[in-house]
Amino acid sequence: MNLKVLAVCSRNQWRSPTAERLINARPGYQARSAGTEATARVRVNARHIAWADVILVMEHRHARRLRELFGAALAGKTIHCLDVPDDYQFMDPELIELLQQRLDGAALDAAAVNVHLRECPSCFAGSTRR
Repeated sequence: MNLKVLAVCSRNQWRSPTAERLINARPGYQARSAGTEATARVRVNARHIAWADVILVMEHRHARRLRELFGAALAGKTIHCLDVPDDYQFMDPELIELLQQRLDGAALDAAAVNVHLRECPSCFAGSTRR
């Protein structure tokens, strides 16, 4: 069974599609990508959240936005912030290198699905935890 990973950025143009491609190249993973903005190429929706075992966000503000939009639907989901700035184009070699480093540190394994929602305080600052 593949671990289902949702990669999220703002517009789903550069960072999250690059992460999706890199994750899909790894055995045992299935990835999709989406964006938080209304103008996103693919806008994140409740079906994405329900589908995902693990959610990777590029910036803390993406985690906050997901909490605002989907609140309780995130219960039991592992969310990990990769801290990747919006400074790159799709499949930029520097972006690929940075994402590979961040993905290796993101604990993308089956055990990660069984841990409690890992919340970074800055990801959820100013929002109500449910």
